[in-house]
Amino acid sequence: MLYAPQSGGVSRYLREKRSWLAHNTGMRHTLVAPAPHDGVGPFGEILVRTPALAPSPYRWPLDAPRWVREICARAPDIIEAGDAGSLGWIALYAARRLGVPLVAFCHSDVVKLVAQRMSRPVAAVVREYVRAFYRRCDVVVAPSQYMKSQLAAWGVDRVVVRPLGVDLDVFSPAARRYDLRRQLALPRDCRVMVYAGRFVPEKNIDVLVDAFRRLGCGYRLVMAGGGGNVPRDPQVLHVPYVDSPRDLARLLASADGLVHAGDQETFGLILLEAMACGRGVVAPFAGAAPEVVGDAGILVRPRDGAALAEGIRAFYDAGTEAIGLRARSRVEERYTWDAAMRGMLGVYRAALTAAPSAVARYAPS
Repeated sequence: MLYAPQSGGVSRYLREKRSWLAHNTGMRHTLVAPAPHDGVGPFGEILVRTPALAPSPYRWPLDAPRWVREICARAPDIIEAGDAGSLGWIALYAARRLGVPLVAFCHSDVVKLVAQRMSRPVAAVVREYVRAFYRRCDVVVAPSQYMKSQLAAWGVDRVVVRPLGVDLDVFSPAARRYDLRRQLALPRDCRVMVYAGRFVPEKNIDVLVDAFRRLGCGYRLVMAGGGGNVPRDPQVLHVPYVDSPRDLARLLASADGLVHAGDQETFGLILLEAMACGRGVVAPFAGAAPEVVGDAGILVRPRDGAALAEGIRAFYDAGTEAIGLRARSRVEERYTWDAAMRGMLGVYRAALTAAPSAVARYAPS
């Protein structure tokens, strides 16, 4: 259900995986995704007509038998579920019916999300729900140690950590263009940071805007994305959602750095993509950001516009180019897409052998 035209990291992970498998293996990867209509998507997805879950960009599958038929018709050897909603249970039913393993990739800290948007009592109910789902899966994959610890707190074991990766050829310092300010009609001497993602409450967009108001007219925030209300402020420039990875890489590489206020990231693929472009990051010391960013940026107190503003000043004081060099080096050492996918293949192969101890060998400690 998390696969949508503007869903960011989850969609890019799935598309990159399809591409990598096609170029490096003889395996068939079928992506079945909700859509406004039936058909085949631009990336070869099998699209199943599904009602919209207003006002979000996602769709909620109601016709469970139809989805089971679509999955079973592909005769998979293994099924990966991308969320714990109704599609997760549908995938679980299809896996048991086919007698194949179900791998669940936990992309989202849904319990924390519900606690923020609704209430702690509702989040407690959701925690019991997701625990019931994930404990029935053969293997649960977490993209970070942070998410593994969250799953453990929910009472879920059999969790392996498999970080995501990035295409180092697309997301590269070579994507940088030196006319970004001219293209966006910004002052030549202003300091430009980019935010790329959805405009939703858990991304703490209000904290971003508050930080740039505090910084003053010498700073500009370029926001690329959608899925919510566009902030209106003289310090903020909105550009449409960037769907093309090469266009996104060009934007990231051409700014001074990436700024992010979301404190619920279970991995934060956009952080990695900016770092691969040789750009440092300013982000909260929360979620998986400390694992991913390391010394490639400035980490600040979460949900605090003043702290974020001070972090951005410290980022420039430390030298954006020096931080950018560390960022690219960190990605090259730890987060190549090839390494990420080979690790996922190890998880899949171990799941097919029904040997949980073998699965654990493919997860970092």
